[in-house]
Amino acid sequence: MLFPSMSSSIPVGVLVGWMLLLTVKHVIADFVLQTSWMAIGKDQKTGWALPLLAHCLVHLAVSLALILIVAPRFWFVAFIDFFIHITVDRLKGIIASRFGVTLENEHPWFWTLIGVDQALHHLTGFGLAIFIAAN
Repeated sequence: MLFPSMSSSIPVGVLVGWMLLLTVKHVIADFVLQTSWMAIGKDQKTGWALPLLAHCLVHLAVSLALILIVAPRFWFVAFIDFFIHITVDRLKGIIASRFGVTLENEHPWFWTLIGVDQALHHLTGFGLAIFIAAN
């Protein structure tokens, strides 16, 4: 067996609920509320810090608001999400700026980099959902 057997003590309904909530949060913060200034600026060689911080603060605000409404005792999870999100997006920005990975120059890595970035954010949500559901 590739994976060790795991306990089934996490309530599946709660896990699915948190996954849905964190996925909706991600779509709102990463697509609806992210401006082009944030999206383009955070991947630049210079001047990336303010757009990246603004973008990740949007994630923090949306996460914190939703968590405070649903389960206020997990308020700190919004800050964990913030720190992981800023780290993932900064690493993506370093790769994008170092190798010139942009949509404009039709770089072959562009969509792969976007996909890996999104996958890491969704895995973060999954991990946070497991943590919340287990506690």
